[in-house]
Amino acid sequence: MDFTFTEEQQAVVEAAKALFADVAPDGVPSPALTPGAVAEDFDRALWSRLADADLLGVLIDTEHGGVGLDPIALCLVLRESARVLARVPLLESSAAASAVQAYGSDELKRRILPAAARGELVLTVAAHGRTGHDPAELAVTAQRDGDDWTLDGLQTSVPWADHADLVVVPAHTPEGHPVLALVPRDHAGLTRAEQFSTSGERLGELHLEGVRVAASDVIEADGAWDKLRDLLTTGTCALALGLGEAVLRMTSEYTGKREQFGHPVATFQAVAVQAADRYIDLRAMEVTLWQAAWRISSGASGALPTAGDVAVAKIWASDGVRRVVQTAQHLHGGFGADTGYPLHRYHAWAKQLELSLGPAAAHEEALGDLLAAHPLA
Repeated sequence: MDFTFTEEQQAVVEAAKALFADVAPDGVPSPALTPGAVAEDFDRALWSRLADADLLGVLIDTEHGGVGLDPIALCLVLRESARVLARVPLLESSAAASAVQAYGSDELKRRILPAAARGELVLTVAAHGRTGHDPAELAVTAQRDGDDWTLDGLQTSVPWADHADLVVVPAHTPEGHPVLALVPRDHAGLTRAEQFSTSGERLGELHLEGVRVAASDVIEADGAWDKLRDLLTTGTCALALGLGEAVLRMTSEYTGKREQFGHPVATFQAVAVQAADRYIDLRAMEVTLWQAAWRISSGASGALPTAGDVAVAKIWASDGVRRVVQTAQHLHGGFGADTGYPLHRYHAWAKQLELSLGPAAAHEEALGDLLAAHPLA
């Protein structure tokens, strides 16, 4: 089997590396790196550069102004963005656009996709980030109201809710059928309450009371929400991998220069063993990520549904990135807690990624359910 990336995928990752090369960790000036600091907006300048480099349309077909590649290519870009903690809604906007492209009407595609590829329209997803596979993620009800739909309910922990132009809201009909509704940020009946993530980012709690949405802005296709959630989860694994690799490199450089008893601490066996264990974690995170991304991209069948590979990837991503940043803090000693050094920001982001779209325990439970429903031969 050939595990190498295609020329197009390699070209995308090279473009991403060049673009993120001069981005400071967190994508904001150092004063905003202090604990408790909350940025008012995402990095709009970086967003424009991503648009100019065609990296906002990785999943969008060329007929709509995109690049026309697959989730593997998107994960390659996300991996690079996480190395510098880039503050842009790249995952959410790309995944939402992908759902519109796969399941939306021709009119919806023409209205959404070209603007999203140019960066003029920012999308996000109300994915109920900390519930994993809890049914509460479909806490919004959607009912037909003449030619329109009416939405009622609550969604919490919505990323970029104050900055995105459209929010993809998963909801369920009275019969329990999942739908996706595209709701403008400022829409009658929609109110937002301020929340904050572990990393200090501003999130939104969405209250929907009688929100009327045109039928053309509601996606009713079977499996649309499940596939969107799988893509978001796999993209989160890519972010965790890129962050973990940056942290291990940072730790390697520090322990190679820090001396104790006349020798670099990296030469001590206890330090080397801990770093080696974290390297193994990262390689396991990588191989499970690409397995999940490949299943999503190819639609290949397997002993388990694609959700099984996604669950395995998120289990490794959640546990692995936590171990990587904890070991990094330990090996940095007191220096790792210095707020003038970026490690504390990586630690906060790692905790947010660990819990986003469900911690390891939630995905272990989901994997167990899949194994029970699809016993392996």
